Amino acid sequence: MISFVRGQVAVLRPTEAVLDVGGIGLALHCTPATTSTLRLGDVAQLAASLVVREDSLTLYGFADDDERVVFELLQTASGVGPRLAQAMLSVHSPDDLRRAVATEDLVALTKVPGIGKKGAQRIVIELKDKLGALAGGPSLRAVGHSPSSAGGGDWQTQVHEALLGLGWSTREADRAIEAVAPQADGEPDVATLLKSALRTLAKT
Repeated sequence: MISFVRGQVAVLRPTEAVLDVGGIGLALHCTPATTSTLRLGDVAQLAASLVVREDSLTLYGFADDDERVVFELLQTASGVGPRLAQAMLSVHSPDDLRRAVATEDLVALTKVPGIGKKGAQRIVIELKDKLGALAGGPSLRAVGHSPSSAGGGDWQTQVHEALLGLGWSTREADRAIEAVAPQADGEPDVATLLKSALRTLAKT
């Protein structure tokens, strides 16, 4: 089992980081909140979860062990795979998810693309006794991080592709980009803009 990965940040995208570990580039799928803490060229350590499928081995990276644990627990619910679990953690922090499940806040859960009312009810029933108590720290989605520039294409294209990958429709992605465009003055920070877009979508 891989519990963490440590290496130099070689590539940084809104929802992916590639760490150079002993000359091998390991790609980790991450939430925007996690990638926003990283900087190209810096040495970083991410908690990690390896998802094994018949035709693929996929690494997911996290800012801390708590996020990784919640990611893995979410997948014990029927119908929740790694991509949906990552989408849930992109919209809500681990504690926000614990709070939503504990209080049966179906509205908060259905803000995640791919989760309808019945799916939210099933998640509450199956995870209510698994996610544990609130960690007590500040919400990762609400605090600021050091800016990081994710290379490769203009910010609109990167944010649009990331939102589609997390499950939102083209129309929703276009609307979110339009809403955050005024924040993109100068040299826009893609990870920060993506987090703003996610907050915009979560409010609708």
